[in-house]
Order: sequence, then structure tokens, then C-alpha cells
Amino acid sequence: MKTKERFAFLECTVCSNRNYTTHKRLKATYKLEKSKYCRFCRKHTSHKEKKL
Repeated sequence: MKTKERFAFLECTVCSNRNYTTHKRLKATYKLEKSKYCRFCRKHTSHKEKKL
């Protein structure tokens, strides 16, 4: 049986650009937050999940 997933968009907290997409379970209640490289800021910043 296939698990149901949806896209999660990761937005930079410094410059507010949406740089990354990833998958997330449909029934998950938590918000993703990862430290990723932002090519606009040219450094590693925290990225939070945002809606479309």
C-alpha cells in the first residue's frame, strides 16, 4: 500500500525565498525546520515549511 504524501516547501527565514521542496506525510502535524544553504543569502540559514 502506498503512503500518502504531499509537497512541503521550505522558505528561508532571512530573505523569504522558497528554495527547496520535499515530501511530508499527509497526516503529519509538525512543521519542518531545517538548516539548509540559501543561494540568495550565500550562507546556511534555517528554512521553515510554508504553504503554497
